[in-house]
Amino acid sequence: MRLLVLGGTEFAGRAVVEAALGRGWEVTVFHRGRHAAVPGVRSLLGDRTADGGLTALDEADGTWDVVVDTWSAAPRAVRDTARLLRERAGRYVYVSSRSVYEWPAPAGATEEAPVVAGARADAGRTDYARDKRGGELAAVEAFGADRSVLVRAGLILGPYENVGRLPWWLNRMARGGPVLAPGPRDLPLQYVDVRDLAEWILGAAEQGLGGPYNLTGPQGHETMGTLLEACAEVTGGSAELRWTAPEAILRAGIEPWTQLPVWVPPDSEMHDAMHATDVSRALATGLRCRPVTETAADTWRWLRGLGGTAPLRRDRTAKGLDPKTEAEVLAEAREPGGGGERV
Repeated sequence: MRLLVLGGTEFAGRAVVEAALGRGWEVTVFHRGRHAAVPGVRSLLGDRTADGGLTALDEADGTWDVVVDTWSAAPRAVRDTARLLRERAGRYVYVSSRSVYEWPAPAGATEEAPVVAGARADAGRTDYARDKRGGELAAVEAFGADRSVLVRAGLILGPYENVGRLPWWLNRMARGGPVLAPGPRDLPLQYVDVRDLAEWILGAAEQGLGGPYNLTGPQGHETMGTLLEACAEVTGGSAELRWTAPEAILRAGIEPWTQLPVWVPPDSEMHDAMHATDVSRALATGLRCRPVTETAADTWRWLRGLGGTAPLRRDRTAKGLDPKTEAEVLAEAREPGGGGERV
């Protein structure tokens, strides 16, 4: 198979490149040159947002069986690239997001759930949800519904993460001591290891799939407990998880998802939207999910190789809870009637 990855040097794109090379595919990456390309690929340089930025891609020899595009800004960049490639590639895989659904998506939402309004394939940058939906429209416009795959990814974790969620938890556990662990311990999570996402994408190309797919692991594949316990174990085991009731966390003004990455309160619209999506279509077409212990261990190994500081995308804010707030909430939760849970 001949693969073209638009990007391919960070997180999801890099995982796709490595998985394809592992299968013996011929891989080309088109990127801006901000990060080194994976060894073994053909590298083309260009900036999709600049005048003439697609020249290197336009003038490159060859055709591709599949294109993978991870773009998440102005949809017109997807439109221009997809139009350029529609006669030179067999299939266009656009890595979208479950954010394209109207908020909040209900528990059990399938690919038929209503999507955000106002998105356009020719739009400039607006907001994340409409940008991703506009990218979907651009892919379908150029390649048609049968030759385009819309990967509506949920929470993605694993090596190369440049969003700051799992790296923050790993570094927090490595510091040791009492750790504010947001409960309940058995809260079901829904996420996908970036390498499992990549393998599914390549499998979708081989199968000739088309259309939208909710791409994240099944609900309850892991829990908040198994995630944090895995992080504590792989970083040395000196962290003491102190499970704390959601009410105590919310009362302290802590923001779910950002200050305590991955976690959102149970029995809430936010939890239904983030951690309760129907992924039966992806499972039926080959999605396989590795255990959280493997995800945590491999991410920690990668993070340690960087000296503990993970890269952060320019368009993303820092994640995590400051030590002072954590200590205050832990102290309150341990008082009689404070709402803490003992483990």
